[in-house]
Amino acid sequence: MASPLTALGVDAPILAAPMAGGPTTPALVTAAARANGLGFLAGGYRTADALAEQIARVRSDGVSFGVNLFAPNPLPVDPEAFRRYAHAIAPEAQTHDVDVQAAGIVEDDDHWSEKIDLLLSDPVPVVSFTFAVPDAAVIASLRAAGTLVVQTVTSPEEARLAAEAGADVLAVQASAAGGHSGTLTPQRIPAAIPLPDLLAQVRQEVSLPLVAAGGLATPADVAGALRAGATAVMVGTVLLRADEAGTSLPYTAALADPARHRTVVTRAFTGRPARALANDFTDQYTDLAPTGYPALHHLTSPMRRAAAAAGDPERINLWAGTGHRHATAEPAARILRRLASRL
Repeated sequence: MASPLTALGVDAPILAAPMAGGPTTPALVTAAARANGLGFLAGGYRTADALAEQIARVRSDGVSFGVNLFAPNPLPVDPEAFRRYAHAIAPEAQTHDVDVQAAGIVEDDDHWSEKIDLLLSDPVPVVSFTFAVPDAAVIASLRAAGTLVVQTVTSPEEARLAAEAGADVLAVQASAAGGHSGTLTPQRIPAAIPLPDLLAQVRQEVSLPLVAAGGLATPADVAGALRAGATAVMVGTVLLRADEAGTSLPYTAALADPARHRTVVTRAFTGRPARALANDFTDQYTDLAPTGYPALHHLTSPMRRAAAAAGDPERINLWAGTGHRHATAEPAARILRRLASRL
């Protein structure tokens, strides 16, 4: 694989996507590296200190790895829309003794500056960004520290912005991906463009190495993405049931439930477009949810934590891509090697 990743010892062109909120663990990142790929710690929703602890754990295993951050791209919520939504979902939250109507609006930047300071003072091999393209000065500083910079994009226009800002590699994310879309314009739901077509569109715009992401869950999917021009692929949903993943029990059970066959793109949990397995909450509140990230994320977080602890899959975000039926309960290395079996 002729790409900047090769210098990091990445022999298998299959990367483990960062999955914030629990599924990505240091053990999963290490397993990806030991399968000759690369894993990314999920820096989203963590403090700089908590992220530093996870970095130290992976470093102690002596493997290459990446860190993903949510770059600030605030989508302020309308206060009245926020109050209406809090009132609408109050009965769901009350099921788990959570009072969302008393919640205030929280608009934060996910400890952005502290985490950038961490990664500049104690550089890691790779840093990836999603939600926004950081200032060119931030990217330049990371590159000067010896860090490879990967930027998530969802369109040719975003790819051009990322290239102009100095990114080394682009992670091209199709709408089939599970979890949050990396779109720079979360007011709009990204178009459902097949991944090979999106890769071709991006390739016409930029010459940077491309990592394909979104709906890749079988050896044929992986081989097809590489034939379509990707240097490597990034997989997430297919690893959610891996032995090393930190996915909650009700989330894991939902992924294995044959009755759950439908995914939806919803703002119901966070105010930002994300693909999830459909459940009662998405069915009832997707059409009611206003845009507003991170305000809606903070509003629903206590309910989701309580529901997960109670084993309730109907009030948690079951992030999943269109290939979720292929998620299996086995070691991550076995999953990744199987995905590479047709290469």
